Amino acid sequence: MAMFMAMVMAMFVAMVMSVVLLARRLPWYIHPTPAEGHPNPPSAMRHNDLVGGKSMVSRDADWVEMQRSLQAPLFPSAIARAHEAAVTVGKYRDSPASVQAVTMVKAAVLGASGGIGQPLSLLLKVCPLVDELSLYDVVNTPGVAADLSHISSCAKTSGHLPKDEGLKNALTGCDIVLIPAGIPRKPGMTRDDLFKFNASIVRDLTQGVADHCPKAFLLIISNPVNSTVPIAAEVLKKAGVFDPKRLFGVTTLDILRAETFAQKYTGEKDPSKATIHVIGGHSGETIVPVYSQAKPAADIPDSEYAEIIHRVQFGGDEVVKAKDGAGSATLSMAYAGYRFALSVLRAANGEKGIVEPTFVHLNGVEGGEAIIKETGFEYFSMPVELGPSGAEKIINILPQVNEREQALLKICKEGLQGNITKGIEFAQNPPQK
Repeated sequence: MAMFMAMVMAMFVAMVMSVVLLARRLPWYIHPTPAEGHPNPPSAMRHNDLVGGKSMVSRDADWVEMQRSLQAPLFPSAIARAHEAAVTVGKYRDSPASVQAVTMVKAAVLGASGGIGQPLSLLLKVCPLVDELSLYDVVNTPGVAADLSHISSCAKTSGHLPKDEGLKNALTGCDIVLIPAGIPRKPGMTRDDLFKFNASIVRDLTQGVADHCPKAFLLIISNPVNSTVPIAAEVLKKAGVFDPKRLFGVTTLDILRAETFAQKYTGEKDPSKATIHVIGGHSGETIVPVYSQAKPAADIPDSEYAEIIHRVQFGGDEVVKAKDGAGSATLSMAYAGYRFALSVLRAANGEKGIVEPTFVHLNGVEGGEAIIKETGFEYFSMPVELGPSGAEKIINILPQVNEREQALLKICKEGLQGNITKGIEFAQNPPQK
């Protein structure tokens, strides 16, 4: 009898200890204690808050790790996956020695009322690293800002129009500026046609950046990027504030397409987890997907290679045609702009190992001289390692390209130089109004 009672008591103690250990690992919003309680729900948490000596993100990551270890998850699997995805996006880091706070930033979208600008602004509104979002356009921005302001996220929104020094108010104090402003492509319209409309828009908005937030990271989305980035660079040079490390042409949509269209070859269920670099430029045949260096490997047979390359290079035409004149690739471009902006912000906060292909001014960035020597170009899209100062280092993958990609690069070079020169000449000798 005594032995039986001892066994029962031992089992009881083991159960109590298991419950205590499990409870201690529950996130603070399920199991608050006087030492670790927090007044805000997870949707309102700031990533530089600390609780119990660990960041909120770290505690949520512990929760995800705990769920993985349990055979029966606490929440339905779909909710658990969504929570894990949020933690993955928000998991910026805990230093082994100490917790380092994440710096929140002011972001601006210039052209925020357009087809790219509105969904891009929505994504930035819920970005965990943005606490102030400034929207500028020639029409409708107060309404867009009011709409977004009802979303329960950290970022406070404001909308600005040209009147009453709207551009100055939108840009003052900004850490990162994204420019998707301009007209969208329509059926039959080339990027040269776009240039006539968008060149002066990018020039004038970049002048605003030079005047009111010259240290901000500047991300050019407005097409044709092969020409608008050189325009922006010339404006910043003339103002005496040009830093090649802080100016980027967003080519990320090419990477998204390269990842998506090669999914059946890489075998990745989530194509975004593949690493596929796209180099050269950001229009038609200047776009060069480097599938030979894909991770996981993308073994594309010769019989299918030309078709998939064409889809990556001319994916915009595919969308314009599908929308039957009602628009261009606005939603995918907005996501591409957000993905690149998030990488820039994560790197600015000190996260290491972030590499993104982007169209940059090569001279003045580490590794750029080698690309200039090899290509003869002042601007080129290459994988760039990002850091606190922006473009920290250009990674030269040209020596590793295969014969098929060398052929693509030859065609790329034939068109890219003309695009670059056109932008520089426009900025240096603007047409008379």
